[in-house]
Amino acid sequence: MRRIVLANWALFLGIGLLLVANGLLLTLLTVRANELGFSATAIGVMQAGYPAGALAGTLLAPRLIERAGHVRAFAALAAICSITAIVHLLTEDVATWTAMRVLAGVCFPGLYVITESWLNAQAANRERAQVLSVYFLLQSGGTAAGAALVGWPGAGQAVLFGLVSILVSLSVVPLLLSRVVVPRHDRAEPMPLTRLYRISPMAISGAVLNGAAMGVLFITAPLYMLELGVDRAVAATLVSAMTLVGAAAQYPVGWISDRIDRRWVVLALSAAGAAFAAAAVPTGPSAALLLLSAAAAVCVPTYSVCLAHANDQLKPSQIVPAGGAMAFSLNLGLLGGAFAGPAAVDLAGPAGFPALLMALFAGTAAVAAARRAVTAAPAETGQAQRVGGFGGPQTSYLQTEAAIEAEERRDAR
Repeated sequence: MRRIVLANWALFLGIGLLLVANGLLLTLLTVRANELGFSATAIGVMQAGYPAGALAGTLLAPRLIERAGHVRAFAALAAICSITAIVHLLTEDVATWTAMRVLAGVCFPGLYVITESWLNAQAANRERAQVLSVYFLLQSGGTAAGAALVGWPGAGQAVLFGLVSILVSLSVVPLLLSRVVVPRHDRAEPMPLTRLYRISPMAISGAVLNGAAMGVLFITAPLYMLELGVDRAVAATLVSAMTLVGAAAQYPVGWISDRIDRRWVVLALSAAGAAFAAAAVPTGPSAALLLLSAAAAVCVPTYSVCLAHANDQLKPSQIVPAGGAMAFSLNLGLLGGAFAGPAAVDLAGPAGFPALLMALFAGTAAVAAARRAVTAAPAETGQAQRVGGFGGPQTSYLQTEAAIEAEERRDAR
């Protein structure tokens, strides 16, 4: 594992800088849009551009890799990400910001696709989990650090948007100046959403509902705190806290779900999330910060449990493409949640946010209970896999499909 990390230090450093930049931009845009007087619905539309763009970006990335190679594809996407941050600084209208959010959604996930395929190709089976654990720590720590930078004392919008651009631009430098080994794509068995849904309705339904809850939580929580009268430093602290507690909760939740029916775990997590969201309705800022952080602790690990539940029912050759189908489902949920959360604040005031969050958690719990009532747990279970929160890297269904198409074209030549 140490050999892989040292051999790919430039990639780890580059992706770490990107994650800090993305975490900073995610929170900064909500805070700054609120300061500019954007309605909550407009903020939701703007932020929903990211998961919408991600669906296209994860399709584009493998084609860029095939055409230009990993390093040049990484550099091209990073350059565009840097441009989007500057455009946010130069403009103050919803349409332009939404367009830049879509463009960032195309590019950032594309960069994550390149990174994840690179690491998977470099690592042997016996060390892959350890290598990806380092990547996971970068993912959580970088996103949390970026969100915390929004509260940098005395930093104006020009400094913060400029910092995003600088970090993204710097992420390319280690890759361009180091000697790297270029990986290749491997053929994978296709796993359409409809097929995976027939195999595991709980996995797909849980991924969509949990993605929506994650989108509502990570996009609307800073707006909710601002509505309660706190400053942007406190709102940024909440996002960092949610990211870190979500990451910390994944190991114990995964450990438990490896030993009992995973649907009981999803049911318990979602019921707890609904309770935390309900309790946040009448509280002040301090209590809301604690309750929403607790909600993140049960929200973020839920997807990994759903993913593991799907894997329990699959053949080894189906697991990789099924992971892509699950991530695609998660991004669909994120897209809806990113829009619906701020819209709920516009329609029902600050209380609309925890009410919607409570409904999504309750819906996930209901699905888990219904599936548990009609089917038994798989006889054998694998291990739960750790994943990131909103804005973090996600493996892609479209990435897998594009990789298969590329392999078929090469075979036909």
